[in-house]
Amino acid sequence: MTACAKWRFEFNLNTFVILFGFAGGLIAWGATWERVNANQVSQAQSIDRLDKRLTAAEVSLRQIDNHEHRISAVEKQAAEAATSMREVESTLNNLSSDMRHAAGARDFAVATGGYRTPARADPAARLRRF
Repeated sequence: MTACAKWRFEFNLNTFVILFGFAGGLIAWGATWERVNANQVSQAQSIDRLDKRLTAAEVSLRQIDNHEHRISAVEKQAAEAATSMREVESTLNNLSSDMRHAAGARDFAVATGGYRTPARADPAARLRRF
């Protein structure tokens, strides 16, 4: 029977390369972890700063929307007022015209001695004109 080989504890170049490789990997991982955590704080501060700016921009946008709504309402009221003024002007012009015609008819009635025109007062006079 053959005997099992005895295990020997030896250090050679491969052992040192592997040990230093593991140690270097752990150190690099720790440094990376530290940089990630340090950047998370600065990134959180940047996000907070951007959030505040966005909130201020939203407030300004709401104010602008509110002013725009008010201005459109005032413009609509102004347009309606202009339309109403045109209608009032038209009504006044018609009333003025009616008053001129009424005054002319009154003057004619006073000059002819009655409210009826001569053609209407005498039906035969109407026929004589033709």
